[in-house]
Amino acid sequence: MTRITKAVFPVAGLGTRFLPATKAMPKELLPIIDKPIVQHAVEEAIAAGITELIFVTGRNKRAVGDHFDTNLELENQLAQAGKTEMRDMVRNIVPNGVSCIFIRQPAPLGLGHAVMCAAPAVGDAPFAVLLADDFMRGPVLPTQMLLDAHEATPGNFLSVGEVPTADVHKFGIVKPGATRPDGTVEVLKIVEKPRQQDAPSQIASYGRYVFEPEIFGILKGLEPGAGGEIQLADAIDILAAQGKVSALVNTSRRYDCGSKRGYLHAIFEVAQEDPDYRDFMLDLMRRALKDAES
Repeated sequence: MTRITKAVFPVAGLGTRFLPATKAMPKELLPIIDKPIVQHAVEEAIAAGITELIFVTGRNKRAVGDHFDTNLELENQLAQAGKTEMRDMVRNIVPNGVSCIFIRQPAPLGLGHAVMCAAPAVGDAPFAVLLADDFMRGPVLPTQMLLDAHEATPGNFLSVGEVPTADVHKFGIVKPGATRPDGTVEVLKIVEKPRQQDAPSQIASYGRYVFEPEIFGILKGLEPGAGGEIQLADAIDILAAQGKVSALVNTSRRYDCGSKRGYLHAIFEVAQEDPDYRDFMLDLMRRALKDAES
């Protein structure tokens, strides 16, 4: 089977939970220490074999394109200053052999609409979708898992994980079916952000997907759903009713960087596991505990 090479990154959201920081700066460029959230998602995709990055942006997201574009003036200044290692880091944000396409979503009409906007660039091919807000860390990241599963048995795949009952209203919640011999789980239904009493399970769909191109036709025919938006979950639900959706349990650590607490959690754990910052972080914690006890 042909390996999936295209990935869609919906980055058109307004980032209202991070105002005023996101008034002029896209939330996807908020750094986890020194690397933007979206770059982590891009690196995850590239590591899995993706070579075509399709960004669906909004009118205030030009800086996302600038981040992944070449900046010859900066590279020359770093080279002249003898900072060749830093120059190479900037130059290789998008490695050779990987291309970027930027598509404008004309209005904030929902995640499903954002994915549909990528149809001309995706064409008639299977593709991945990565939501940068879901920052993943671990030895095997979910995009790699999904692409491997698709290569073995083509279809539509979701990355999922169990969440507390109190949090089901924040996610698309899956009604799981049988577990297959290959470890994938049949998806019978998915409900977007259900009330706690209406949730079919505690199994949530995380921000990593693989789709066959048939989903574009389904999205095009959808009426607005929850929040008056075109919901990706509604299209997935139609495919699930046809027996065409499978799930893989995410084995990596997930941080919700679309929330302030999740973003802080990600920064904290990345910093304390980095040898350059570990001792500094431990010292800060010791001081904070000492101050709290005094």
